[in-house]
Amino acid sequence: MIQLIKGFKDILPGEVETWQRVERVARTLFEDFGFKEIRIPIMEKTELFARSIGEDTDIVEKEMYTFPDRKGDLITLRPEATASICRSYVQHKLYAQDPVRKFYTIGPMFRRERPQKGRYRQFYQINVEIFGIASARVDAELILLLTILCQRLGVQDVAAHINSLGCPECRPDFKTSLLKYIDTVADQLCSDCLRRKDRNPLRVLDCKVPTCREAMTDAPSIIDCLCNICDTEFKTLQSTLSRLDVHYVMDKRLVRGLDYYTRATFEIQTGSLGAQSAVAGGGRYDGLVKLLGGPDTPATGFAIGFDRLAEIVQMQGDDRQRRPDVYIAAMGEQSQSLAFDWVCQLGRQGCYSEMDHQGRSLKSQMKRANRLDAPYVVMLGENELNSGAAVLRNMTTKDQIDIPFDQLVQAVIERSQKK
Repeated sequence: MIQLIKGFKDILPGEVETWQRVERVARTLFEDFGFKEIRIPIMEKTELFARSIGEDTDIVEKEMYTFPDRKGDLITLRPEATASICRSYVQHKLYAQDPVRKFYTIGPMFRRERPQKGRYRQFYQINVEIFGIASARVDAELILLLTILCQRLGVQDVAAHINSLGCPECRPDFKTSLLKYIDTVADQLCSDCLRRKDRNPLRVLDCKVPTCREAMTDAPSIIDCLCNICDTEFKTLQSTLSRLDVHYVMDKRLVRGLDYYTRATFEIQTGSLGAQSAVAGGGRYDGLVKLLGGPDTPATGFAIGFDRLAEIVQMQGDDRQRRPDVYIAAMGEQSQSLAFDWVCQLGRQGCYSEMDHQGRSLKSQMKRANRLDAPYVVMLGENELNSGAAVLRNMTTKDQIDIPFDQLVQAVIERSQKK
């Protein structure tokens, strides 16, 4: 038996309905706020991610699915979406008529990291990006979007965590201060943190190893090192969130693992899975468009971990598979042929029906109708063929009526619309 590749998963009926609901709610919300969908390829030139994400990041060093094509060019299955959306923004000169653009995309990403609960090598993200606006007010708008989405999906115990990563002007001073502190606790840090500290010391703040977290408790905060512009923007973010009545937590440990982030960064965390877990994160990346060959364009965005969000939503127990509007129990070849025609007619008009194709007994078919939770059953056998009228049974009240064949499809549709 051939089985799944390790770290990949099937999304089966019973679960996929939750995914569809999350997508439906997200699309409606984003479009209400003026975002347009963009669809990007799952493969890009490796150079795109090495340049944008950073060659010294764990993603580029260890986690990307990269391979040469037949011409020897290196290509990569996308590990994230922001770089690809920026590439599209630049390549198609989407900034030419109006640099302000608002996009969203939904789809799979790929990283060869260690599989664990809620984390897969093919995972799904919902990404939202805004180009052309430098104000921290749109960072607040993104955080508001995330909190509204959680509310509409019934996700409880949600808090926005925010921090600033500074800018190229003020970040060097903070790195110097942070490195001095890290050197004093280096003997308490894990091997990954010791490897990161010289190349990307901010990542040490984000380590999840308990001993590292304890060692970094008294680490300096970048908030104390912000330049005037970054400080003003961060205060604007806080005041805007307060005005929008969005609860937030100042979190000096909050950093991002990708090189392109600058200034505001944020996460949406929830206790719905037990311990506080991030279901979404993002921030500002004002230099990325220019880095990829476009004009100097401010930008900000976020990514939602679709797999984890869907798991939380499914735990609420609100989603069920769609039940048939009617089950047609047909006995005999002639009845089955007529029932099949009705199934097709009903489906064309948006009415979901099921029938038996195996010639089972009426008793077996009624049992299946009950399992499918069909509210109505049409019974069709030799007597009904002779009379030209089928029996329509209400499975809740047990009432039955005879309906002429030429009126049956319309009668079922009318009842399904009253549900």
